[in-house]
Formats: sequence, C-alpha cells, structure tokens
Amino acid sequence: MASALTLPAPLKKAFSLFPLQTHPPVPFTVRFPLVKPTLWIAPPETSSLGHVSLLSTDVECLKWQAYIALRGLADIAVRWDIPPEGAMGGRLPTLHIPGTVTNGNLLTAEDIPSWVDSQSTTGVDALDGYKDEHAKDESHAWVSLLEGVVHAALILSGSTSSPFDIFTHLSGDNRRPIEAILNPPPAPLTGFSSFLPAFGANISLSALHPQYTEAINAVSERLGEDTWFLGSANPTALDALLFAYVHRILHTGDVTRLEVARHANLVAWERRVKTKVEAAFRIAPKH
Repeated sequence: MASALTLPAPLKKAFSLFPLQTHPPVPFTVRFPLVKPTLWIAPPETSSLGHVSLLSTDVECLKWQAYIALRGLADIAVRWDIPPEGAMGGRLPTLHIPGTVTNGNLLTAEDIPSWVDSQSTTGVDALDGYKDEHAKDESHAWVSLLEGVVHAALILSGSTSSPFDIFTHLSGDNRRPIEAILNPPPAPLTGFSSFLPAFGANISLSALHPQYTEAINAVSERLGEDTWFLGSANPTALDALLFAYVHRILHTGDVTRLEVARHANLVAWERRVKTKVEAAFRIAPKH
C-alpha cells in the first residue's frame, strides 16, 4: 500500500541535490598492539631519590595489585597516566587484556577475579583458600574491620578539617563516603539542628583513634607469626586486602602509621609480601 503522504515538489527537488551516499568503513590499524595484560592504576609514589614505586597509592588499586600477584601471576604491566574518568565505570583500577577486540578488552575490578582464575595455575577451592569453614566465616569479620574502621582512619590520616568540606562532593570523587563506612555512622557535618540538609560526617582522626588502635592490635594478634592471615597455607584475598591497608598506612606520616609500626610482626609481614607484589609488575612500555 503506497503512502498517502508525499513530499512537496520543491522540497523533493531540494533533497535531490544532496543524495545519500555510503562509504566502506575506514580500516583501523593498531600501531602498537597490546602484548601483555596491563593494569591501569592510580599513580604510585616517587621517592626523594627519584625512584618510582610500582605500587599504587590508592588502596583499592593496591588491593587488586596484591590479589593478582599473590595468585601467582607475573609480568603484568602497569600504567598510571589514565585518569579515573577514562577507566571502566569511571574508577580505577581497570585491567586491559589482549583479546579478540581490535586493541584488547577492558575489565572492571569486579571482573579481575574471573580473569585471574582463567590465568592462574593454582585454582581456588570451595573454601577460597582458607584452611577450614570456620576460617572462611571469620574472614568476613576481618574484611568488615579493615574496610570499616581501618579504612576510615586511612582516609582521615594526614587530612585537615575545613569549613568547606561540605562542598567536597562537587569534586566528582565517587568513592564511598566515610559515613557509609563506619557503623554506627557519625553525626552529619551539618549538625542535627542545622537548616541545611544532613550531609557529610563530623568525625576526626582523634575521635576514631581508640577504635583504630584496637583494630590494629587485633590484626597483629591474629596474624601472630603465621605466614598468611588466619593460618592459611597459601595467600587468600584477605591477605591482599590486609597488605593494601598495612602498606598504605606505613606510608602515612602521622600517628596512624605509628600504631602499625609498633607491631614488629605486621612490619615484617608487609615487607615480605611487598617483595612478592612488586616482583609481579612491570612499567608498561611507552609508545
């Protein structure tokens, strides 16, 4: 059935002057194809002597670096010239792996364990590497402690309060706010009686310090002289998480660092694991 709508003759004549033309796709040639897995991380530290570490200053990125290394993978490239806005989901880390796509595939942090399982020669059992079911259940409590009180202390470490803290959400930082980390959550920064909507968290490092000290003491006591946390025969995801926090805390410059530094077993454990983690990474080649 022909359409009842027709173009007016003048408009039809005008369109005829601009015929639709199609062209074949322009071939895309990759000058420097990806040859090895590359982890995009937040920038590492540079020492006063100019030595650049390969370990990220961001605890989330460092956690995944440790996870990859402790699962036995090696020769992984790292680069830190890509901002979070250029990463998958708008946050680092992102893993760039060679694949069927023209220049490889990009994986979010949540996809890293599946990729590591496909690459590692040592699989993970039903207990996720823990020695028994009790240790596996106990690991959840330690994860909560590290990602709660210890993480909050790391955020507050070295920071100074400002009357403009209420506007920090405008910076685009999409990390979890500190009031979502602590349980129970602290009072809002705006106060309970303010005419402004409740926002932020009114908490200082000194107020959190007793809980933080208790947490570090508990971690040190539970680690003891074991090779891996909770007495596991091989490193687990919890060891990667613990290393990320202990390493970053030891590189702060205030009382937060002192609480960890006074535990010789934590310092020695961090140094040993650091050697393993650093050995697994290389600087990505620049083209």
